[in-house]
Order: sequence, then structure tokens, then C-alpha cells
Amino acid sequence: MFDKLQNIDTRYDELMALVSDPSVQADQNRYREHSKALSDIQPIVDKFRKYKVVVNEIAQAQELADGNDAEMRELAEQELASLSETRDALLADIKILMVPKDPNDEKNVMLEIRAGTGGDEAGLFAGDLFRMYARFAERQGWKVDVMSTSETGVGSIKEVIALIEGRQVYSQLKYESGVHRVQRVPATEASGRIHTSTATVAVLPEAEEVDIAIEDKDLRVDTFCSSGPGGQSVNTTYSAVRITHLPSGLVVSQQDEKSQIKNKAKAMKVLRARLYELEMQRQHDEIAQDRKSQVGTGERSEKIRTYNFPQNRITDHRIGFTTHRLTEMLNGDLTEMGETLTAHFQAELLKEVEPVPGA
Repeated sequence: MFDKLQNIDTRYDELMALVSDPSVQADQNRYREHSKALSDIQPIVDKFRKYKVVVNEIAQAQELADGNDAEMRELAEQELASLSETRDALLADIKILMVPKDPNDEKNVMLEIRAGTGGDEAGLFAGDLFRMYARFAERQGWKVDVMSTSETGVGSIKEVIALIEGRQVYSQLKYESGVHRVQRVPATEASGRIHTSTATVAVLPEAEEVDIAIEDKDLRVDTFCSSGPGGQSVNTTYSAVRITHLPSGLVVSQQDEKSQIKNKAKAMKVLRARLYELEMQRQHDEIAQDRKSQVGTGERSEKIRTYNFPQNRITDHRIGFTTHRLTEMLNGDLTEMGETLTAHFQAELLKEVEPVPGA
């Protein structure tokens, strides 16, 4: 890790020289590229240089502490204690900064929620989850654009796909993917027996055209009449769109808009996000999993989290975290759960970071 830090330090000086070069400043693309690279490594370099200064001061203080002057030894030992605390704090900051950043953290997300096992109750729970994420998005100042929905009754959702746009959406929602299990007494249950149902959640980073190139020859686009509520255009105009990506076999349908053009644009967003995730799975299997491994089959035994209504309790089984704030979370207060998950998985990544010599 020390060698990596030294290389970053050297690169920082090189970039400083480049952004100061008149020829680079005249080329806005090059200037932006180097300026961004500079800002990306600036925090690491600042901490590393402070760390080196402190390590040098510790060495000097240690010499005084090993000397014959009793008064100087006492002062040096006090200074060593303070410097050691500063060094350890800088080291902790450096290790966090050295954790590889997820390139998708700044991206918008395609949120897909589907009812799993449990019949109508699973559909109601899927609706609860979507409202939970929509309320959280509202708290964050994000925009939620429902791409498609398939409802089975009042408040019951078979499937919903939504685009959530805002700052660092993926970084705050990426740990939500998986099977969510609910335990509660359905409104239709006369005997008061607790039922267990599931819904699956997939959080896919939105892919731009530069991320995924889709050839027209690889697509089959079919149009058909919309179904469900929508006024005069329903069953009269071919506004609904079904896109099949022939190489992968992925199929996306969109019919929420009255315009065929708008439906096609929305369907392409969903398709691009799914293809991007498949590509991530292929290239970085340890970071991003394909959609099936994210959500499993929806069986009750496959779960990342349990929502227990009788006890007002939510448990995340991946990290063993339990909170009795179920009502608050369903109303969109996901901050505590999100921060706990982020801290856990960041700590796992920190284990892979090599120690800095002298620490």
C-alpha cells in the first residue's frame, strides 16, 4: 500500500504540472480530464503527506524520549502519545480513501420490485416496499419515474419498474437487492394467523448509451394495443412496445405512455440497465451479480431482510442487524439501515487494504 501511495503522490505532482501547462489549458477536454483526475486523488495525497510529516515527527520525538535528559524525555513521551493518535487517525482516513470506489455509486437506478410467494399478500407487500422507496426518494430530493406497473388489485402490485434519478442514488440503494420477507396478519385473515410472504427487489444502475452499445440489428421491436386504464387510446392504437434483445434473449415491454415513441424510449432505458448489469456480472462477478443471483427465486427461505409487523421489527440477515422501527422505515426513513449496511460492507473492503509501513 505504501508503494501505491507513493505512486499516487508522484502522479499528483505530474497532474499539477499538466493543469498548469498553457497547451493543456487551451484544450478544454484535456484540462477537464486532468482536473478531474487531480480532484479524485487530492484527498488521498493530502492525508498521505500529513501522515509522512507526523511519522517523521514521531521519529524525532522518539530520539528525545530515548535520550538522557529526564525533563526532555517526559515532554517527548507526551508528544509521542499525541502524535501517535494523530498518525492512527490519518491512517484510518487513508485506508478508507484507498478502498476502491464503486464506479456506479453516482448513477441513477432502475428499481424493480416483484411479488414473490404468498399470493395477494405478496402483492400488497410489494406495494408497501415501493411506497417505502418512493418516500425515501422524496426525503432525498430524488425524482421517481414509474416506467411500468402490473397491478393485481387495490394496493397490490405484481411488478413495478421505476427510474430513480438524483445524487448518489445507487450508492444508497445498492444493498437493497434481494428477497424481502414479511410476517403479518393479512386484513382478510379472520383467525388472526400470521402469514409469511415475499417480494423481490433489484436495484440496477442506469446505463447510458456510452456504457452499453446496442445495435439495431440485435433488436426485434413489436407493437401492440395497450391494455388496462388509459382512455380512448386503449385497445385502439398500437402504442405499446415490446423489445426483444436477440443475443441475450431479454424482453422488455412498456405500455404506460399513450405515445409509442415514449414507450420505446422507456423500454430502451430498462433494457440498457439490464444489459449493463449482465456486463458487470461478466466483468466483475465479485462486485455485481446478475439479476437472478440478486433476487433469487422469491422463495421464503431466500431472504436478506424480514419485516415482522406484530413486533414492529425489521431484521437484516446479512449483517445481523435488528431495529424496532418498522413503521418509520416503511414511511421512508431508511437512513439508519442504509448507514449500518454501508459501514458493514465498507469494513469488509477495508480488510483487503494493506497496512501502511510505520503504522
